[in-house]
Amino acid sequence: MSSDETPNVPSPRNSREVVREKAQKVHAQQSRARIMRRIILGVLAIVAVGAIGTAVTLAVSAQVSKPQLTPGGMDGDGILVSEISASAASTDAAAATPSPEATEAGGEAAPTPEPTTASTVDIHVYVDYLSPDAGEFERANARQLVNWITEGAASVTYHPVALLTASSNGTKYSLRAAAAAACVATHSPAQFYAFNHDLLDDQPEVNTDGFSDAELADIAGAVGADNAKTVRSCIEEQDYVTWAKDATSRALEGPLDGSEDLVLTSAPMIVVNGEAYVGALDDPSEFSQFVLTVASDAYYSTESPSPSPEPTATETPAS
Repeated sequence: MSSDETPNVPSPRNSREVVREKAQKVHAQQSRARIMRRIILGVLAIVAVGAIGTAVTLAVSAQVSKPQLTPGGMDGDGILVSEISASAASTDAAAATPSPEATEAGGEAAPTPEPTTASTVDIHVYVDYLSPDAGEFERANARQLVNWITEGAASVTYHPVALLTASSNGTKYSLRAAAAAACVATHSPAQFYAFNHDLLDDQPEVNTDGFSDAELADIAGAVGADNAKTVRSCIEEQDYVTWAKDATSRALEGPLDGSEDLVLTSAPMIVVNGEAYVGALDDPSEFSQFVLTVASDAYYSTESPSPSPEPTATETPAS
């Protein structure tokens, strides 16, 4: 039995066109998706670059706009120690003070002699707070330095420098410690000696991180620094780091304060009346004798000669 109805089946040609159209639609959708992804990635890249550029600009601007601060109460990049806290000044009884005349005559000096007030000496100590030698000198001579300062026998000026900045695992401890010392000298000068002594007496080892800024501020607080919040902010904000770097450069170029032609060659470097001390750093007797000798030389070089008596006129007897 035949039928005139034909089945509803697309011809092979129509099937291929349908598949082609679908493929074109899928391709168009994929192309649009790729274009959108590229646009989005491009926008994100532009935003990221802009954000990085803004951050760098702000950082540079902040660095440039931050004022180059200079510590107060300093002369020749040094801190003259004129006040010492009671705890730092508590030492054994002062040694006997020989006079320049007795030393010149060959008299035996006391173990830790002091220069007399008539021959007050000017002592400058250049210290790097990471230097083991600087710590050794401070521990050996702190007691007699305190005695000389409190007795007015010597003026002692400390100069923080940073020669070992590269020896603290990248933390720049020498530089930060010198800046911290300047903070204490500026905002709490009466506690500077105690702070300076503690940093040298209990030093970090070379090639370690050293104390953090927060720990340096804690040490300043422990010695009773006045204006504790100001001192802490000064240390943690590294207000005087640039000054410490520049002060070190000036010392390396010379002449050192308190001398005519000396330059910084090591830390510590001790200059007494313009003369560099080259003796043992851990021998207070040797250092004391050096100071006494310098004081004696200064005493005799400035001593005024006694005026010679004028001849007395004699009366001629009358004839």
